[in-house]
Amino acid sequence: MNPHERFYEKVRTVADLSFAQQALEWDMQVMMPRKGTPQRAAQVAAVATLAHARMTDPELGDLIAALEADGSLGEAERADVREARRGYDRSVKLPERLVAERARAVALSHAAWEEARPKNDFAGFLPHLETVVRLTREVAEAVGTANRYDALLDEYEPGMTEAELREVFGDLKSRLLPLLDAIRGAPRRPDPSVLHRHFPKARQEAFSRRVAVDAGFDMTAGRLDVSAHPFTSGTLHDVRLTTRYLEDFLPAALFGTLHEAGHGMYEQGLDPARFRDPAGQACSLGIHESQSRFWENIVGRSRAFWSFYFKPLQETFPGTLDDVSLETFYGAVNHVAPSLIRVEADEATYNLHILLRFDIESDLLAGRVEPRGLPDLWRAKMCEYLGITPPDDRDGVLQDVHWSVGLIGYFPTYALGNLYAAQFRQALLAAVPDLEARLERGEMGAVKEWLNRNIHVHGRRWLAQELCQRVTGRPLGPEPLLGYLREKYAEIYGI
Repeated sequence: MNPHERFYEKVRTVADLSFAQQALEWDMQVMMPRKGTPQRAAQVAAVATLAHARMTDPELGDLIAALEADGSLGEAERADVREARRGYDRSVKLPERLVAERARAVALSHAAWEEARPKNDFAGFLPHLETVVRLTREVAEAVGTANRYDALLDEYEPGMTEAELREVFGDLKSRLLPLLDAIRGAPRRPDPSVLHRHFPKARQEAFSRRVAVDAGFDMTAGRLDVSAHPFTSGTLHDVRLTTRYLEDFLPAALFGTLHEAGHGMYEQGLDPARFRDPAGQACSLGIHESQSRFWENIVGRSRAFWSFYFKPLQETFPGTLDDVSLETFYGAVNHVAPSLIRVEADEATYNLHILLRFDIESDLLAGRVEPRGLPDLWRAKMCEYLGITPPDDRDGVLQDVHWSVGLIGYFPTYALGNLYAAQFRQALLAAVPDLEARLERGEMGAVKEWLNRNIHVHGRRWLAQELCQRVTGRPLGPEPLLGYLREKYAEIYGI
């Protein structure tokens, strides 16, 4: 076997182990009996340790070096070597003990979070969070970048730094706040109360499933289940979506499912010949979130979308929305108001939730705040950013799953996703000028086809900002998102 073949054999084995770990974690969150948590934690740790050993094999390092010196490689192969180098150099800095201990800790921590949130029991969750934060700080120190946050951010958004984020987010916030002020003083106010009627779970599931399939999610290569916090797992022909159903609040499942279907269609749209290769996988979490936020908001909250789907929605819930007009419903799903729960936030205030979490986790990772101080800090930041204060920790610091499973450095990718999505929207409209008319007819195929051709199939051939430049002809910036929000809310609110 020549070095080229040996390289791909080894990196694809690492990918397969990663997919196996994802399947174990999906089962833990969706299907596993609660008493199985300690066993599953040991299993996840064992697979993570095995994947780490394969990734840090000195032979793989030698193969990467040999291929780096091979001038005959094509663009896709060079990208694979680049990504393998990045992963190898990061992995060899992490002791096997730390990889196993952290994998076990986050499995136990997630189970503890699932129990703690409905009970509003931050004190019961705190020991697990302290362990996860301690081990995550160890990971950041071992990686050894200029600051701890950069070490973690690079795992989710390669090439991005905390300093760059502060500049991008600072610009976004300063330009977003005047729009929110204008909306608060607007002459028209949509009524969101129609979203809080009784919507039986089974009918929600049927409608959400229909919309996901109509958008292009392949249920023969995926499935839709329920979890405490919606997420997507798996890739290509085995993609698992989860959602949650609230019978007194329709958007939770409807837009949550569309969001996760966006993630799922990205994974199903990867190149089947390359999805196990280092650069054949998704580009970054920011690009991934651009796909979920695109379907959830730019498509799912558009007037054109509801021009087609409002009548089927009324038929799905007979008698529930018969007295509601399309205009009333469209206004309701685009109602802007500060809210406690991030995943239920409107498009205009959503990014403030992300900036809040970015500030907090930066302080947490740097040691400027310890886990025990998070509830008070959370309440203070909610008041500062959104002008409201959570009544308890369940709807405050405990609301998100991410920190329980060690996803510190992940939250910024949601705001980056909104920025990328708005920029991709402009490029899509230029390519498909009759897009709105198509959506009014319930035809979403052009959206999926364009996203697949321009984004999904390329995987990580280019880093996120280069992909953005290639697709849109310009670097990432806030104006496309702000312009989209201004245009949309000017029409809804009369500003």
